[in-house]
Amino acid sequence: MGGVLSAIGLGDEEPNFQLTLETLKSSDASTTNALIGLLRNNETFINVAKADGDAILARDNEDAEKLVVGIKLAQAKGVLSTDAPTPYTQIQVLGKTPDEVSDEMIAALGEGFKGGVIVLVGLSGTGKGTTVEKLKSKLPNAVTWSNGNIFRSLTLLAATHCQQTTGQFDKACLTPENLATWMGMLSFGKYNGKWDTHICGLGLDLYVNDCCNTTLKGPLVRSNIPTVAEVTQGEVVKFASGACKQMGEDGITVLLEGRAQTVDHIDSPHRFELVLSDPTIIGMRRAAQRIGAKALELIGSATNEQSVIAAVALALEQIAAE
Repeated sequence: MGGVLSAIGLGDEEPNFQLTLETLKSSDASTTNALIGLLRNNETFINVAKADGDAILARDNEDAEKLVVGIKLAQAKGVLSTDAPTPYTQIQVLGKTPDEVSDEMIAALGEGFKGGVIVLVGLSGTGKGTTVEKLKSKLPNAVTWSNGNIFRSLTLLAATHCQQTTGQFDKACLTPENLATWMGMLSFGKYNGKWDTHICGLGLDLYVNDCCNTTLKGPLVRSNIPTVAEVTQGEVVKFASGACKQMGEDGITVLLEGRAQTVDHIDSPHRFELVLSDPTIIGMRRAAQRIGAKALELIGSATNEQSVIAAVALALEQIAAE
């Protein structure tokens, strides 16, 4: 194997992980770990991983700055408190599988945990989404929460108001008074035996579960949601906090992952932050995911391990040239 690795530019040493076609096709944490083990000493991979890591951190910082503006606006309006959030329990993810990370979180919840809101934060690339899916499969009566439909519901009300008054959407309508009125038209509760958000006002009488893939994704909402979202972070986070708390008190485990700037304001004692002691792994994970996907496109009908590694080498070469 060493000769093959050397011939395709991956070094002479045996890789830390075996990379089979089955592992490549699984496209999960095992694939990522195997690719990092194979490539981590390769100079081209190191350069690609650094570029990917730098891009991820820059994007995270940019998103954080935008969210801070929205949160400060909400605090100035008195929508959100300026109190410090409940501290997070840090979970080190380096060298751990998603199962091990989720099991560590479940152990921290304690044997008496019977439902509630679990808040999860962490930089992009630390595995929040995968961890949430693992928790959802391991904890009874677990659901995920997304703020997206609340932003869409609020946008629908704002756009409907404009239709009924000026005839076209105008961001000048997004005053604190109007936003407070429209938020009063959204209520969260159990309707027909299931938790849902009710939109009732301005002639609308809708349930989000029934219209989330139709009305709330229609042109009236789609074209205006970025403008509305800029100034309604606080209103939506406050609504989400109340909704999640209701479900948690009903024995449901609500899994909520997101940016700390917003979920800091979600009411919950169960707060976790995924951290990596080696931040370069973030870029390596992203680079490995890209290389794995490209290698699957290139592999063709070949099945032996040498062909798999050759496909990986070619994928790395092509990605590095982008």
